[in-house]
Amino acid sequence: MATPLTAAKLLSALRGEGLHVVEHRSWRTHNRNHKGPWGPVHGVMIHHTVTSGTQNSVDICYNGHSSLPGPLCHGVIAKDGSVHLVGHGRANHAGLGDDDVLRAMVDETALPADNEANTDGNRSFYGFECVNLGDGKDPWPAAQLEAIEKAAAAICRAHGWTHRSVIGHKEWQPGKIDPRGFTMDSMRGRIRERLGGKPDGPVKPPPSKPSPSPSYEPFPGAAFFASGRRSAIITAMGKRLVAEGCGRYEVGPGPEWTEADRASYAAWQRKLGYSGSDADGIPGKTSWDRLKVPNV
Repeated sequence: MATPLTAAKLLSALRGEGLHVVEHRSWRTHNRNHKGPWGPVHGVMIHHTVTSGTQNSVDICYNGHSSLPGPLCHGVIAKDGSVHLVGHGRANHAGLGDDDVLRAMVDETALPADNEANTDGNRSFYGFECVNLGDGKDPWPAAQLEAIEKAAAAICRAHGWTHRSVIGHKEWQPGKIDPRGFTMDSMRGRIRERLGGKPDGPVKPPPSKPSPSPSYEPFPGAAFFASGRRSAIITAMGKRLVAEGCGRYEVGPGPEWTEADRASYAAWQRKLGYSGSDADGIPGKTSWDRLKVPNV
């Protein structure tokens, strides 16, 4: 028996267990609290969605449908192991179930067979819908099973519960079969083992790739700039001179070294503070490097 975790604490608990958590729309305030109480909470319930596709499943669980408005759970666990939060508060996921089962959950004792549907479960359980068709054929990837384990363990750890506070929908309400494809006893065993150790801690973001350094043309030497020389480097140089406000071209710039290039480069040298023979329009290494002519 416990007061429900706040949205912030729920998010922190899940991420602290090493889960990749996606916050969907306004999940923090999306609930059915106007239809009934939320809490005290007694455990975590696991479901399968009977849908395929992450986004499709998340949208359905957030919105619900005409006969069952959303949210239909608190989190959707995708096949890649990501957890998508869709609600916080009362959610339409557990429905009516067996009061004897709820009593066992409160006491954290072995579960009796569920044979009645006389008790409101939506107020008492966190719910996770796991993306699976529920046909016994759709596989359960290892990443998804691990995420189910971590999500349940995160909440149990936050409340001080044991693995016995985790239940499948099929163990709560007669006639339900979910989750289908693994046993809840095996999952509770995994959760028990996880709770015996420390949480994995938040997922570390992938190291950011350093931005590639801009690549510029190396200085080709003063002799390169002679009458008759044709090169794409000269065109690129001319474009940079124009960009720097030093263009003295009537047409161009173009690939052939001309007096217009020389006049333009002299303007660039003067802009840098050179004068006299140092501003004769023939590029030097220092002024060239400062012009940053892109590679061609």
